[in-house]
Amino acid sequence: MMTKTGIAASVAVLMALTGPAALAQTKPLPEASRPMTATPAALTVQPDQMRASKLIGSSVYDVQNQDIGSVKDLVLTKGGEVSAVVIDVGSFLGMGGKYVAVSMNDLKTSNDRLTLGRTKDQLKSAPAFQLEPQNANGNSNPTNQAGH
Repeated sequence: MMTKTGIAASVAVLMALTGPAALAQTKPLPEASRPMTATPAALTVQPDQMRASKLIGSSVYDVQNQDIGSVKDLVLTKGGEVSAVVIDVGSFLGMGGKYVAVSMNDLKTSNDRLTLGRTKDQLKSAPAFQLEPQNANGNSNPTNQAGH
């Protein structure tokens, strides 16, 4: 049978061994390990927000209700802001068009429809936008042609 001193020593050893583990559990988690907390507003798309997946591929119309092209891509800054909306203009069955960049502020949305205050002819005469950077020879990736 253990004496009172033996029991006390056993309890002291047990506490010494489990104490650091108990303390380790109370330390705050590193920020990367913390569970994300979101406000209810962050859990859904807000009325003043748009999803990129809904924009890309959408038809763009002029103010006379003429189809002038479709959204090919969005160009983002490193901060996540949309710096340009790339519109595929003038292509027919994937041939003969070009990409033109416009500002997101130039596009108006109403009733799930994109309207741009420019005509198709104005966009056709605008400078072409290259989706892929040019290489040292001045050539770009051939996959950046409209409709491909």
